[in-house]
Amino acid sequence: MLQPTIYVGHGNPMFALAENSYTAGWRRLGEEIPKPKAIVSVSAHWFVSGTRVTVNPFPKTIHDFGGFPKQLYEVQYAAPGDPDLARRLQSLLAPVPVMMDESWGLDHGTWSVLRHLYPDADIPVIQLSIDERQPAYFHFELGQRLAPLRTEGILILGSGNLIHNLSRYTWEQQTEPFNWAVRFETNIKSMMSSGDLKSLIQYEGLGQDAALSVPTPDHYLPLLYVAATWQQGERITFPVEGIDGGSISMLTVRIG
Repeated sequence: MLQPTIYVGHGNPMFALAENSYTAGWRRLGEEIPKPKAIVSVSAHWFVSGTRVTVNPFPKTIHDFGGFPKQLYEVQYAAPGDPDLARRLQSLLAPVPVMMDESWGLDHGTWSVLRHLYPDADIPVIQLSIDERQPAYFHFELGQRLAPLRTEGILILGSGNLIHNLSRYTWEQQTEPFNWAVRFETNIKSMMSSGDLKSLIQYEGLGQDAALSVPTPDHYLPLLYVAATWQQGERITFPVEGIDGGSISMLTVRIG
């Protein structure tokens, strides 16, 4: 049996503490899918030069943001690491060189979601970086090489936001989504539902809608790692939906 894979729109860091429709959806998802033996997380917030993986036996909780209430900085997600799994990624992703990294830990793209999915923090977690130098297809191919982990009960988690335009974001309540954001999300969902992964990789072909929705690729690319694990005939669902602040997609994608 294949372990499902998920891409989560993590949104505002304060959602780590929030009780809302998005976090309730994450909790339900954690209850519905089989509990994984380990988690490989690809977070938008580890966007660096090169491919790296955390090898820490006890990864630190990274508060990689500023200007939020003190209580958010006090959150700790004390999940163990998995150095053996980290080293396995070196062979799985070959010939791409994978650096063992002890300096990073779990950034908020990972822990803000996992504290709702798996609040007990009892599942080993490692993070895989996103190489900022590489094109979209490179990241899709790495996702394909991770796919065999699904047969071992390992969860591949992508965390970003399908649409991530902070310059257009508004903190006002009940803000209507921008038309370009709705069109882009609708097109991406259609591509996934039809199995058109080539167009998903070539998302820039959606023109101005793509330029506004994905001004930088860091929050979009984790979706490709997840989409690449799809097996012919597998169901793709969207258990959490919504566009926050008009320009941040909270879409969650589940495969399997």
